[in-house]
Amino acid sequence: MTQVYFSKDHEWVSVGADGLATIGITDHAQQALGDIVFVELPEAGRNVGTGEACAVVESVKAASDVYAPLAGTVAEVNQAIIDEPGLVNSAAEGEAWFFKLRLADPAAVSELMDRAAYDEYLGTLA
Repeated sequence: MTQVYFSKDHEWVSVGADGLATIGITDHAQQALGDIVFVELPEAGRNVGTGEACAVVESVKAASDVYAPLAGTVAEVNQAIIDEPGLVNSAAEGEAWFFKLRLADPAAVSELMDRAAYDEYLGTLA
């Protein structure tokens, strides 16, 4: 099973066998945002730095930046969530991924949290 990592900005990262990191927002983030009505994704080929705002998600409540949890080059974006932003509400940690990165430093995933650490982190936010 693929290991999933989490950032304090509520993004998840899954690194596939092809070396690409798939990135999306967490279920917690989509619940906090409410009904998502628009998603703007970075262009393929764009280089992003760790912590850089590179996408936007808008809901009926607010607009929020999505940050790159790791540095790399955008290899692919998920056209499905551009066409149907509501997918993020129903499948935030699955098919509603935002973009895929070719990582500048694959070992950097070790700086992110695993599910247990992320759940513990969420408990500190209440």
